[in-house]
Amino acid sequence: MSIVLTSLVVVATLATVATLVLGICSMVYNGESSPFDDEHWMAYRVILQAIALAALVATFFVAK
Repeated sequence: MSIVLTSLVVVATLATVATLVLGICSMVYNGESSPFDDEHWMAYRVILQAIALAALVATFFVAK
């Protein structure tokens, strides 16, 4: 069971870091000639935040 908990925490951490990186990239480009428009950046960030939240919530159910 500790492997499952560890993997869920790693997934949540990676999703959080990826969200931060996307946020920094969107600030750097500031909407000018970026590879994605603002809607794509926001969609990726929301998806990654949802993955992180789901992984953290799953840890509570697995731990019990």
